[in-house]
Amino acid sequence: VRRVLFRSKQWYQRRVRGYYIINNLSYTCGVQLMKLLHKYIDYKNGNGRMTFIPEEGEDLWHVYNLIAAGDVVRCTTLRKVVTESSTGSTNAQRVKTNLTIRVENIYYDVEAMSLALKGRNIEENQYVKMGAYHTLSLELQRKFTLTKENWDAIALERVDEACDSGRTADLAAVVLQEGLAHVCLVRQSMTITKAKIELPIPRKRRGSCTNHDKAMLRFFDTVGNAMVRHLDFSIVKCVLVASPGFVKDKLMEYVLSTERPEFKPLQENKSIFVFCHSSSGHKHAVSEILADPNITSRLTDTKAAGEVKALGDFYTMLKNEPARAFYGPAQCIAASEQEAIDTLMVTDSLFRSTDLAERKKYVKLVEDVKGYGGNVHIFSSLHVSGAKLALLSGVAALLRFPMPELEDLAVDSDSDSD
Repeated sequence: VRRVLFRSKQWYQRRVRGYYIINNLSYTCGVQLMKLLHKYIDYKNGNGRMTFIPEEGEDLWHVYNLIAAGDVVRCTTLRKVVTESSTGSTNAQRVKTNLTIRVENIYYDVEAMSLALKGRNIEENQYVKMGAYHTLSLELQRKFTLTKENWDAIALERVDEACDSGRTADLAAVVLQEGLAHVCLVRQSMTITKAKIELPIPRKRRGSCTNHDKAMLRFFDTVGNAMVRHLDFSIVKCVLVASPGFVKDKLMEYVLSTERPEFKPLQENKSIFVFCHSSSGHKHAVSEILADPNITSRLTDTKAAGEVKALGDFYTMLKNEPARAFYGPAQCIAASEQEAIDTLMVTDSLFRSTDLAERKKYVKLVEDVKGYGGNVHIFSSLHVSGAKLALLSGVAALLRFPMPELEDLAVDSDSDSD
């Protein structure tokens, strides 16, 4: 049983001239969360600032979704400074300083889990001139302050999600076929591929399967070592093992019966492994197994499973009752005006638009649907389900009642685009 140690959580709250201030003096727990150190928002105008400390890679993904062009970010950085002496000689050194920039470009590397912000300096600094360009690198355990002109409902919800104590990588998935395997962590906001294994497997030959069997054992050994290396069983509570045929059964039979010390963590936690079927060993098979009702019933608290189920319900409705399932911004907004949306699905990439009017349009759509009791799912573009929704324009809706007139709207919008 994993012991979770909580430190005391002290909040200091007060209202001053219509402002709401929260100072989080101590906010740590057994699961590493992004720390919200300071929150200062004018709820009349919507502007304000927050101070964070990212604790893990997924926190940078949340920050990437929070920051938009035009926002102001302040943090510690290193700057190369060249000084010239009275004799004319130059000396270059890197100095540590605090910079405040107005963000113009945002660069996020999914694989390296790194986030860089490029913009102009807007505050006086002894090393950097006003208006000079600089690139800030937001790193783990480094404090930064984000100031926005408008903290809308989507941004505040993203902050709550990033600081939610229930956010853990408690679900892992291993999808495989002969010669190919993916070891993944299924997070609330993304599916992270921790290892991809590809080994050539010779075909079975008439009268002899020796080479095939040896290659499969080598493949199972590699997959087993990858599982031990990348899965933290103090956090992971369920491991889905999926494959076509009996490949998954042979894998688990090998790692659980082999008397080797490196496989001991797998053998001690064999009760958390769940077998299921998949069509292949590619990464997209993760969405298949999460859509299985038998698996979903065991993962009711997993956000990814809820998103996959919602998208599956949409495809089913689109097939059986097409007048109650629509995708595209024009159709969804028209349905929302009639308070007809029961479930709205939106990808988070739409809220990263540099066009403020475009972002506000989707924020209003989400707030309207929530206002009259509809369900809203914001899909992560790093999830397989989010990538599928992006192919449907990034926004789709299940309606409470049929609206066949929206089909004519879809035809009109297509003709206008042509």
